[in-house]
Amino acid sequence: MEGYGKKEEFVKKNREDIYSNAVRAGKRTYFFDAKATRNEDYYLTITESKKRYDKEGNYTFEKHKIFLYKEDFDKFSEGLMEAIGVLKEANNSITEKADTFITILSIRLLIQPVACGHACMPCWWIGDC
Repeated sequence: MEGYGKKEEFVKKNREDIYSNAVRAGKRTYFFDAKATRNEDYYLTITESKKRYDKEGNYTFEKHKIFLYKEDFDKFSEGLMEAIGVLKEANNSITEKADTFITILSIRLLIQPVACGHACMPCWWIGDC
């Protein structure tokens, strides 16, 4: 098909995956995907995936997804930190690993592309190209 390669290149160039990470947590898997829009705006999707079985033993994945846009990073981080703080006070069983995860997540949500001027993963995620 003529022109097909151009369309694929346009989609790939203009909707870039910056970072992707899957975290298995018991019966759930959480996916953290940082992406760039055509206008080089950044957003994060957080997906919760659970395997569900029907009566015949067949399975499907139940998914819940949150889209977090760059203009909401600060407020989302604040709300998440506040909620975790309340849970910590109510139940002291949250481990040091959870503290580290929240700190790293909060810092990474606030980082903007810096060093090289483009939206490559090292610049956006860790600030070093």
